[in-house]
Amino acid sequence: MLKRPLENEYPSYYNNYLKLVPSGNLLEILEGQLTEAVTLFSGLSEEQGNLAYANGKWTLKEVIGHMIDTERIMSYRLLRISRGDKSPLAGFSEEDYAFEGKFTQRLLTELVEELQTVRKSTISLFRGIPEHAWARSGTANELPVTARAIAYIIAGHDIHHMNMIKEKYIQ
Repeated sequence: MLKRPLENEYPSYYNNYLKLVPSGNLLEILEGQLTEAVTLFSGLSEEQGNLAYANGKWTLKEVIGHMIDTERIMSYRLLRISRGDKSPLAGFSEEDYAFEGKFTQRLLTELVEELQTVRKSTISLFRGIPEHAWARSGTANELPVTARAIAYIIAGHDIHHMNMIKEKYIQ
């Protein structure tokens, strides 16, 4: 079982995400998150997907698109760091990605399918990382982070956004 990272293994701005991740097998947590997301989103209409809870906030489709993009980027970081790549990895602007993703122009069913594909890919990546590689450290967005921490960031980011979706988008 993958150990929870220590606070010196990741930038402090990820603390809120990591605090959300429950104890237990991280692969099982990721699989459960996938089931929960697909179940929740599959029951929604296109109209619900296009709603934002307030002016200037992302629509539900944009939030899902952000979750997809962020998981892809974090998984790529995890791959590079776990393989021992010491090249610094750039940060990204979530606002720019959400705008350029044009998620509101896509069907909600397409986004749910893509979310499934990305999560299944992440789970496959996790399964293929040797135990010793989880402790490897690299640089992302100009700050040190371990492979293990990225795994927990992925899970915590999902929990954060699913909580927001349930609270603000789906009553």
